[in-house]
Amino acid sequence: MTYTNTATQVRWQPWTYQDPSWHSADLTGYKVQAVDGEIGKVDKDTFEVDNSFLVVDTGPWIFGRKVMLPAGVVSGMDHQNKLVFVSRTKDLIKNSPEFTDELFEDMKYRERLGSYYGEEGAGWYNNPVR
Repeated sequence: MTYTNTATQVRWQPWTYQDPSWHSADLTGYKVQAVDGEIGKVDKDTFEVDNSFLVVDTGPWIFGRKVMLPAGVVSGMDHQNKLVFVSRTKDLIKNSPEFTDELFEDMKYRERLGSYYGEEGAGWYNNPVR
């Protein structure tokens, strides 16, 4: 699924990294930094064509909940310091559709999540991911 911002014709592909070179290592254990602060650590990562995502363990921040982040929200990497940057806010991530291990392959969940972080996600049209 691809979302298009008609005002600028920016295309966001939820399940694809903006820069494939960012995923040059196992990201497990990397800290994840939202635009307004740290949200947790990568518990699982994938790098598959049109099917890439991170599962982030938020620890005590939101009561030990895990969240799935589509690769399209990743805005940068710092491999030296083991950091992943995402272009979404902590609140948006905190309020994302609930994730459980059973939802890894659930396409309806993925569509809902892609929509949540993309066209329905706060700031998508005002601050598109490039």
